[in-house]
Amino acid sequence: MWATAVGVARVRALETERENALFRDPLARAFATAGGLWPSSPPLPDDEAARRRRRAVSFSIVIRTKFLDDLLHQASASGVRQVVLLGAGMDSRAFRMDWPEGTRLFEVDTAAPLDFKASVLRRERAVARCERITVAVDLREDWPSALVAAGHDPTVPTAWIAEGLLIYLPEDAVELLLARIGAQSAAGSRMGLTWGSRGVIERFGADAVPGSAASMWVSEMPDDPVGWLAGHGWEAAGHTLRERAAAYGRPVSAPPQREERPGGLISAVRR
Repeated sequence: MWATAVGVARVRALETERENALFRDPLARAFATAGGLWPSSPPLPDDEAARRRRRAVSFSIVIRTKFLDDLLHQASASGVRQVVLLGAGMDSRAFRMDWPEGTRLFEVDTAAPLDFKASVLRRERAVARCERITVAVDLREDWPSALVAAGHDPTVPTAWIAEGLLIYLPEDAVELLLARIGAQSAAGSRMGLTWGSRGVIERFGADAVPGSAASMWVSEMPDDPVGWLAGHGWEAAGHTLRERAAAYGRPVSAPPQREERPGGLISAVRR
């Protein structure tokens, strides 16, 4: 599935080239091209519906990236100096964001994407702007113990990011992930989650190309994500892509296909 992370890097590279980019990711193109998946990718379905789906997914990646960047800036401003990226993929926040002195950023993922990423970083001679620590472990295994062994301190606040991850996990795995995050989170910890909105699998996954990202989606946002997270000890706020996009100056012109309830993009604080 880590090839999907390279696809996300491609979207971030294209956004970076825009004059009015919502963020700049100088390493994104290097990740995208090193994977051999771009620009010489195999042909994709080219009917109008497929193009519309690709545009929608790319748009969501751009908006969620900006949303989580802002969340991490806010966490840093509140004094949080530990960051954990779960399923880090080709995330380059350790290199492209300004971090306060003393920040430690943990990237948790399996060995294959971390090794691939390391090779690109060496080639690009990239220098992290904080203390960056990689933790090679499968999220289906005992990743909290591996994280602590790598230096994470559960007694002080942490900013947790699960970006583009939950949609690939069945509901029981999502529950376990949240329980484990909660057990490692001191009061004042922050969390940023991205969810597939209700109906997204029906709209995008039903006729997805086998092996594509959408073909692997299995989990959608709960009916009441804020209440669900409250049950896990988090005070949360939910936002739609449409709402955040308008706030960022990228309004969606198409009318909503259904009622849009808060969710999709989640920020939360541990009480």
